[in-house]
Amino acid sequence: MNKKYIIFIILLSIISLLIFGCSSQKATQGSSTQNQQDQSLEKIKEKGKFIVGLDDTFPPMGFRDKNGEIVGFDIDLAKEVAKRMGVEVEFKPIDWAGKVLSLNSGDIDVIWNGLTVTPERKKQILFSKSYIISDQSIIVAADSDINSKSDFKGKIIAAQAGSSSYDLVTADQEIMAMIKGGQVKQYSKYTEALMDLSAGRIDAVIIDEAVGRYYMSQKPEEYKMLKDNFGSQEYSIGFRMQDQAFKNEIDKILAEMIEDGTAAKISEKWFGKDIIAK
Repeated sequence: MNKKYIIFIILLSIISLLIFGCSSQKATQGSSTQNQQDQSLEKIKEKGKFIVGLDDTFPPMGFRDKNGEIVGFDIDLAKEVAKRMGVEVEFKPIDWAGKVLSLNSGDIDVIWNGLTVTPERKKQILFSKSYIISDQSIIVAADSDINSKSDFKGKIIAAQAGSSSYDLVTADQEIMAMIKGGQVKQYSKYTEALMDLSAGRIDAVIIDEAVGRYYMSQKPEEYKMLKDNFGSQEYSIGFRMQDQAFKNEIDKILAEMIEDGTAAKISEKWFGKDIIAK
Protein backbone atom coordinates (compact mmCIF):
# COMPACT_ATOMS: atom_id res chain seq x y z
CA MET A 1 0.00 0.00 0.00
CA ASN A 2 1.61 3.30 -1.09
CA LYS A 3 1.94 6.37 1.10
CA LYS A 4 -0.53 8.50 -0.91
CA TYR A 5 -3.26 5.90 -0.44
CA ILE A 6 -2.61 5.70 3.32
CA ILE A 7 -2.75 9.50 3.63
CA PHE A 8 -6.01 9.53 1.64
CA ILE A 9 -7.57 6.93 3.99
CA ILE A 10 -6.47 8.90 7.07
CA LEU A 11 -7.91 12.19 5.70
CA LEU A 12 -11.18 10.47 4.75
CA SER A 13 -11.48 9.07 8.28
CA ILE A 14 -10.86 12.48 9.83
CA ILE A 15 -13.50 14.14 7.61
CA SER A 16 -16.02 11.41 8.45
CA LEU A 17 -15.41 11.88 12.17
CA LEU A 18 -15.85 15.65 11.86
CA ILE A 19 -19.11 15.30 9.93
CA PHE A 20 -20.43 12.73 12.40
CA GLY A 21 -19.41 14.93 15.32
CA CYS A 22 -21.17 18.00 13.92
CA SER A 23 -24.31 16.01 13.14
CA SER A 24 -24.36 14.54 16.63
CA GLN A 25 -23.89 17.98 18.15
CA LYS A 26 -26.75 19.45 16.07
CA ALA A 27 -29.00 16.55 17.02
CA THR A 28 -28.14 17.06 20.68
CA GLN A 29 -28.77 20.79 20.42
CA GLY A 30 -32.07 20.19 18.62
CA SER A 31 -33.11 17.70 21.28
CA SER A 32 -32.09 20.12 24.03
CA THR A 33 -34.09 22.96 22.43
CA GLN A 34 -37.13 20.72 22.04
CA ASN A 35 -36.87 19.66 25.68
CA GLN A 36 -36.64 23.32 26.69
CA GLN A 37 -39.77 24.12 24.70
CA ASP A 38 -41.64 21.17 26.15
CA GLN A 39 -40.72 22.29 29.66
CA SER A 40 -42.38 25.69 29.24
CA LEU A 41 -45.84 24.15 29.59
CA GLU A 42 -44.72 21.77 32.33
CA LYS A 43 -43.29 24.68 34.33
CA ILE A 44 -46.64 26.50 34.16
CA LYS A 45 -48.47 23.40 35.34
CA GLU A 46 -45.96 22.80 38.12
CA LYS A 47 -46.30 26.43 39.22
CA GLY A 48 -50.07 26.05 39.08
CA LYS A 49 -50.65 29.40 37.40
CA PHE A 50 -49.53 31.75 34.66
CA ILE A 51 -49.04 35.50 35.07
CA VAL A 52 -50.60 37.87 32.54
CA GLY A 53 -48.93 41.26 32.07
CA LEU A 54 -51.31 44.05 31.10
CA ASP A 55 -52.07 47.76 31.05
CA ASP A 56 -54.94 47.98 33.53
CA THR A 57 -56.29 51.19 31.94
CA PHE A 58 -57.11 49.65 28.57
CA PRO A 59 -60.87 49.02 28.43
CA PRO A 60 -62.58 46.90 27.36
CA MET A 61 -59.56 44.57 27.01
CA GLY A 62 -58.31 44.91 30.59
CA PHE A 63 -59.11 47.61 33.17
CA ARG A 64 -60.27 48.21 36.73
CA ASP A 65 -63.97 48.46 37.51
CA LYS A 66 -65.46 50.80 40.14
CA ASN A 67 -64.47 48.33 42.86
CA GLY A 68 -60.85 48.24 41.70
CA GLU A 69 -61.13 44.73 40.28
CA ILE A 70 -59.35 43.97 36.99
CA VAL A 71 -61.99 43.04 34.40
CA GLY A 72 -62.37 43.00 30.63
CA PHE A 73 -62.59 41.00 27.45
CA ASP A 74 -59.02 39.65 27.54
CA ILE A 75 -59.42 38.98 31.27
CA ASP A 76 -62.43 36.73 30.66
CA LEU A 77 -60.63 34.93 27.82
CA ALA A 78 -57.56 34.31 29.98
CA LYS A 79 -59.63 33.07 32.92
CA GLU A 80 -61.44 30.53 30.72
CA VAL A 81 -58.15 29.36 29.16
CA ALA A 82 -56.61 28.90 32.62
CA LYS A 83 -59.68 26.98 33.81
CA ARG A 84 -59.42 24.57 30.88
CA MET A 85 -55.67 24.17 31.47
CA GLY A 86 -56.34 23.31 35.11
CA VAL A 87 -54.30 26.23 36.49
CA GLU A 88 -54.90 29.66 38.01
CA VAL A 89 -54.24 33.00 36.31
CA GLU A 90 -52.77 36.11 37.90
CA PHE A 91 -53.13 39.57 36.34
CA LYS A 92 -50.18 41.91 36.85
CA PRO A 93 -50.23 45.56 35.71
CA ILE A 94 -46.98 46.53 33.95
CA ASP A 95 -45.42 49.54 32.26
CA TRP A 96 -46.61 48.97 28.69
CA ALA A 97 -43.50 50.55 27.21
CA GLY A 98 -41.40 47.95 29.08
CA LYS A 99 -43.62 44.94 28.35
CA VAL A 100 -40.98 42.90 26.47
CA LEU A 101 -38.49 43.40 29.29
CA SER A 102 -41.09 42.25 31.85
CA LEU A 103 -41.78 39.16 29.75
CA ASN A 104 -38.17 38.15 29.12
CA SER A 105 -37.12 38.79 32.72
CA GLY A 106 -39.73 36.26 33.91
CA ASP A 107 -41.75 38.88 35.77
CA ILE A 108 -44.78 37.78 33.71
CA ASP A 109 -45.51 34.70 31.58
CA VAL A 110 -47.56 36.29 28.78
CA ILE A 111 -48.54 39.70 27.45
CA TRP A 112 -52.30 39.51 26.94
CA ASN A 113 -53.99 42.88 26.62
CA GLY A 114 -54.94 43.99 23.11
CA LEU A 115 -51.39 43.30 21.94
CA THR A 116 -51.08 44.01 18.23
CA VAL A 117 -48.75 42.04 15.97
CA THR A 118 -46.02 44.09 14.29
CA PRO A 119 -42.88 43.07 12.36
CA GLU A 120 -40.67 44.63 15.04
CA ARG A 121 -42.43 42.77 17.87
CA LYS A 122 -42.11 39.49 15.96
CA LYS A 123 -38.35 39.80 16.44
CA GLN A 124 -38.81 39.89 20.22
CA ILE A 125 -41.99 37.96 20.99
CA LEU A 126 -43.50 34.59 20.07
CA PHE A 127 -47.11 35.29 19.05
CA SER A 128 -50.20 33.12 19.40
CA LYS A 129 -52.70 32.82 16.57
CA SER A 130 -54.53 36.15 16.18
CA TYR A 131 -57.99 36.33 17.73
CA ILE A 132 -59.16 39.87 16.81
CA ILE A 133 -58.55 42.25 13.89
CA SER A 134 -58.85 45.94 14.82
CA ASP A 135 -58.30 49.26 13.01
CA GLN A 136 -55.85 51.82 14.36
CA SER A 137 -58.39 54.62 14.62
CA ILE A 138 -58.34 58.38 15.11
CA ILE A 139 -60.40 60.04 17.85
CA VAL A 140 -60.91 63.81 17.96
CA ALA A 141 -63.14 66.15 19.93
CA ALA A 142 -66.77 66.14 18.80
CA ASP A 143 -66.51 69.77 17.62
CA SER A 144 -63.06 69.34 15.99
CA ASP A 145 -62.37 70.69 12.50
CA ILE A 146 -60.29 67.57 11.79
CA ASN A 147 -62.19 65.32 9.38
CA SER A 148 -59.33 63.27 7.93
CA LYS A 149 -55.57 62.78 8.19
CA SER A 150 -55.14 65.54 5.63
CA ASP A 151 -56.29 68.00 8.33
CA PHE A 152 -53.39 67.15 10.66
CA LYS A 153 -51.28 70.11 9.53
CA GLY A 154 -50.02 71.97 12.62
CA LYS A 155 -52.01 69.72 14.97
CA ILE A 156 -50.85 67.91 18.12
CA ILE A 157 -51.29 64.16 17.72
CA ALA A 158 -50.99 61.68 20.60
CA ALA A 159 -50.66 57.93 21.20
CA GLN A 160 -49.73 55.58 24.01
CA ALA A 161 -46.00 55.10 24.56
CA GLY A 162 -44.82 51.70 23.32
CA SER A 163 -48.04 51.09 21.38
CA SER A 164 -48.41 49.97 17.77
CA SER A 165 -50.49 53.13 17.24
CA TYR A 166 -47.41 55.21 18.04
CA ASP A 167 -45.24 53.06 15.75
CA LEU A 168 -47.63 53.39 12.81
CA VAL A 169 -47.95 57.17 13.04
CA THR A 170 -44.22 57.79 13.45
CA ALA A 171 -43.51 55.51 10.48
CA ASP A 172 -45.68 57.72 8.24
CA GLN A 173 -43.24 60.41 7.10
CA GLU A 174 -45.93 62.47 5.39
CA ILE A 175 -47.94 62.70 8.61
CA MET A 176 -44.86 63.43 10.71
CA ALA A 177 -43.98 66.32 8.41
CA MET A 178 -47.48 67.78 8.88
CA ILE A 179 -48.01 67.61 12.63
CA LYS A 180 -46.90 70.25 15.10
CA GLY A 181 -43.26 69.88 16.13
CA GLY A 182 -42.86 66.82 13.92
CA GLN A 183 -43.44 64.61 16.95
CA VAL A 184 -46.23 62.43 18.34
CA LYS A 185 -46.99 63.21 21.98
CA GLN A 186 -46.71 60.08 24.13
CA TYR A 187 -48.84 59.12 27.13
CA SER A 188 -48.40 56.20 29.48
CA LYS A 189 -52.20 55.75 29.59
CA TYR A 190 -54.95 56.46 27.09
CA THR A 191 -57.13 57.86 29.88
CA GLU A 192 -54.61 60.69 30.26
CA ALA A 193 -54.50 61.33 26.51
CA LEU A 194 -58.28 61.50 26.26
CA MET A 195 -58.48 63.86 29.24
CA ASP A 196 -56.07 66.18 27.44
CA LEU A 197 -58.12 65.81 24.25
CA SER A 198 -61.26 66.89 26.14
CA ALA A 199 -59.35 69.82 27.62
CA GLY A 200 -58.12 70.93 24.18
CA ARG A 201 -54.43 70.38 24.98
CA ILE A 202 -54.08 67.94 22.06
CA ASP A 203 -56.01 67.58 18.80
CA ALA A 204 -56.23 63.83 18.09
CA VAL A 205 -55.52 60.45 19.67
CA ILE A 206 -54.50 57.37 17.66
CA ILE A 207 -55.98 54.31 19.34
CA ASP A 208 -57.14 50.73 18.67
CA GLU A 209 -60.72 50.92 17.40
CA ALA A 210 -62.11 48.42 19.92
CA VAL A 211 -60.67 50.42 22.82
CA GLY A 212 -61.57 53.78 21.29
CA ARG A 213 -65.20 52.83 20.81
CA TYR A 214 -65.44 51.79 24.44
CA TYR A 215 -64.17 55.18 25.62
CA MET A 216 -66.53 56.93 23.18
CA SER A 217 -69.49 54.97 24.55
CA GLN A 218 -68.73 56.42 28.01
CA LYS A 219 -68.72 60.04 26.74
CA PRO A 220 -70.47 60.07 23.34
CA GLU A 221 -70.97 63.83 23.45
CA GLU A 222 -67.23 64.55 23.75
CA TYR A 223 -65.58 62.48 20.99
CA LYS A 224 -65.93 61.38 17.40
CA MET A 225 -64.03 58.75 15.41
CA LEU A 226 -62.84 59.56 11.90
CA LYS A 227 -63.43 57.30 8.90
CA ASP A 228 -59.71 57.63 8.19
CA ASN A 229 -57.42 55.25 10.08
CA PHE A 230 -53.88 53.90 10.09
CA GLY A 231 -54.80 50.42 8.86
CA SER A 232 -55.92 47.17 10.45
CA GLN A 233 -53.82 45.09 12.82
CA GLU A 234 -54.22 41.79 14.60
CA TYR A 235 -54.51 41.16 18.34
CA SER A 236 -52.47 38.27 19.63
CA ILE A 237 -50.93 36.92 22.86
CA GLY A 238 -47.20 37.41 23.42
CA PHE A 239 -44.89 34.68 24.78
CA ARG A 240 -41.17 34.30 25.32
CA MET A 241 -39.50 33.02 22.17
CA GLN A 242 -38.59 29.68 23.75
CA ASP A 243 -42.06 28.99 25.22
CA GLN A 244 -43.41 27.13 22.18
CA ALA A 245 -45.21 24.34 24.09
CA PHE A 246 -47.02 26.83 26.35
CA LYS A 247 -48.02 28.87 23.29
CA ASN A 248 -49.27 25.77 21.46
CA GLU A 249 -51.45 24.78 24.42
CA ILE A 250 -53.12 28.20 24.60
CA ASP A 251 -53.63 28.20 20.81
CA LYS A 252 -55.33 24.80 21.11
CA ILE A 253 -57.63 25.91 23.93
CA LEU A 254 -58.57 29.17 22.18
CA ALA A 255 -59.44 27.19 19.04
CA GLU A 256 -61.71 24.99 21.17
CA MET A 257 -63.35 28.08 22.68
CA ILE A 258 -63.99 29.52 19.23
CA GLU A 259 -65.38 26.19 18.03
CA ASP A 260 -67.79 25.72 20.96
CA GLY A 261 -68.99 29.34 20.97
CA THR A 262 -67.47 30.38 24.32
CA ALA A 263 -65.24 33.04 22.74
CA ALA A 264 -68.23 34.51 20.85
CA LYS A 265 -70.23 34.83 24.10
CA ILE A 266 -67.36 36.68 25.78
CA SER A 267 -67.08 38.96 22.74
CA GLU A 268 -70.82 39.72 22.78
CA LYS A 269 -70.58 40.59 26.48
CA TRP A 270 -67.92 43.26 25.91
CA PHE A 271 -68.51 44.45 22.33
CA GLY A 272 -72.19 43.68 21.77
CA LYS A 273 -71.27 41.42 18.86
CA ASP A 274 -68.96 38.58 17.87
CA ILE A 275 -65.72 40.13 16.58
CA ILE A 276 -63.54 37.04 17.08
CA ALA A 277 -61.24 36.29 14.12
CA LYS A 278 -62.09 32.83 12.83
